[in-house]
Amino acid sequence: MPKLARKEYEYIPEYHYGDNVRYMHLREQNRPKKRLRKKINPLQVLISASVLLFTLFCAMPFAFNNITKAMFVPTPYASIKTDLYKLAFPTYDYISNAWFMGQRDFRFAAEGKKAQMLPIKENVNMPLLEAQLNDLSKLYPTVHPSVYVWDYETQNYADVNASEIYSAASIIKIPVLIDLFQSIEAGQVSLDEDMPLTEYYRTEGSGNLQFKARDSKYTIDKLAKLMITDSDNSATNMIMSRVGSMTDVNQAIRNWGLSDTELHTWLPDLKGTNHTTSKDLARMLYNIDDNEKFLTESSKQKIFEYMGQVKNNRLIQAGLGSGAKFLHKTGDIGTMLGDAGIVIAPGGKKYIVVILANRPHNAVEGKDFIVHASDIIYKYMVK
Repeated sequence: MPKLARKEYEYIPEYHYGDNVRYMHLREQNRPKKRLRKKINPLQVLISASVLLFTLFCAMPFAFNNITKAMFVPTPYASIKTDLYKLAFPTYDYISNAWFMGQRDFRFAAEGKKAQMLPIKENVNMPLLEAQLNDLSKLYPTVHPSVYVWDYETQNYADVNASEIYSAASIIKIPVLIDLFQSIEAGQVSLDEDMPLTEYYRTEGSGNLQFKARDSKYTIDKLAKLMITDSDNSATNMIMSRVGSMTDVNQAIRNWGLSDTELHTWLPDLKGTNHTTSKDLARMLYNIDDNEKFLTESSKQKIFEYMGQVKNNRLIQAGLGSGAKFLHKTGDIGTMLGDAGIVIAPGGKKYIVVILANRPHNAVEGKDFIVHASDIIYKYMVK
């Protein structure tokens, strides 16, 4: 063994078996010994955490509002306070649905464990119907559809892009209507109470309420009916304001267990910032109709009374057979056309159908696709 190695290592006998001697190799003598771990002082941890929290929630916001903004956003009007966060995120107050330490908060995930809405009971998909819808879609290359169909009797379903997020247009009025009736059941609102039409609520787009006299009064029942049957935007904004604005509607949507439906702006939503999916809409319809714990029977009957009188019958309803009843709500913002509802055929066949279609602005192909898709679905379901 080299001299250097002999200096750094020692060998001692480990075991003896007769004449045979085995040796164990010891660690190097010059290796540093393990340091003893210091005991954690709980008081020190508590003080450090308190200082950190104070810095994050008090010192830094104060410095930002009183020093940083003064340096980079100077203003001669010291009495006017500018909230840069709200300038950067103008819809934050609308989409937030929670409150934390005096600030609005937004919980992106729906509370699945506490969801008020039941998931749709799906059996097996209908591949033949899905194939027919996909073949139809090839005939309309400028239209990107989303379709969901669910059969009450067999629980079979058809899904074509049903989980893709689309602009909701006026179909967003379905969750607004549901939230209204939950507020009524909670004793917070009454269908008989009056609400004045002020300039704050008057808005363009669909509906004739925008042309009515200022401060004219309407019952919540009348506003809800106009919101659904005429798709009145002014009535919708009045209803949303009465139940607690978009904040309340978004919180309700999360409580229902839906994660892909959301309100970002008041009506009319011409830019399509409010969004949903075909499957979310189908789940709403399913729970209105088939979940006794979600809404009372009287609320369900009133909702379907409105949805049975929708004046726009040019989409899914145009593809149904004679005598079929349709409880639904339509939506149209130019680039997206859609319809969602429950079909009840004369023979008793009942199914949920949602069709959303992205299209070139106001292109007639979107309407044609929905009508033809509805015809295919109806013939398949009632055969």
